Amino acid sequence: MGNWLIASDNNNTVLVVDGRKWKKGVASAGLADKAQALYGARYAEFLDNVTAYAYFPFAVAGDVENFTNGEIHVRFKAIAGRIDQGAGILFDLKPNGDYYALRANPLENNLVLWRYKKGKRSSVSWVRNVNTPSHKWHTLKLTVTDDFIKGYVNGKQYMAKRLPDSVSGKVGLWTKADSVVYFGDYQVHYR
Repeated sequence: MGNWLIASDNNNTVLVVDGRKWKKGVASAGLADKAQALYGARYAEFLDNVTAYAYFPFAVAGDVENFTNGEIHVRFKAIAGRIDQGAGILFDLKPNGDYYALRANPLENNLVLWRYKKGKRSSVSWVRNVNTPSHKWHTLKLTVTDDFIKGYVNGKQYMAKRLPDSVSGKVGLWTKADSVVYFGDYQVHYR
């Protein structure tokens, strides 16, 4: 969902989210088509919460059907964004649109675990003073063991949190609003 494209950064192929065309109150382009491709006949369930997705573009890893335990990591470089420069790992994505996102933000120097349930966003855990300057590459890593997650930035653990339920769902990348972020080396490892 949103404006994603393949580009190059110093001869490295990257996935880019370009939120500069984002406008408050306008749903991400192609939302219904993408939801139908992901969930088939159950896509209407997903679209019931469309308002929550108008501001939070994400890309879903098509080859990961059900991630429950393991590690996800990605490199990211925030390029622009006046409102936000969020770079995140999407996980536990359900057919009804509920999910979690572990997000680093160069504008706020923090790491946040967001939960989206029934179209409402809430913060689960918030860590300040996580330095990720714009225009530089950083790593974001999430480890999952049933209902226990850990969040890392640039190899350092900043977060450990037990969730109400075990993780089980689709995974991908997440961002917000007018963020322009390069993502590279996205990897999912199962345990």
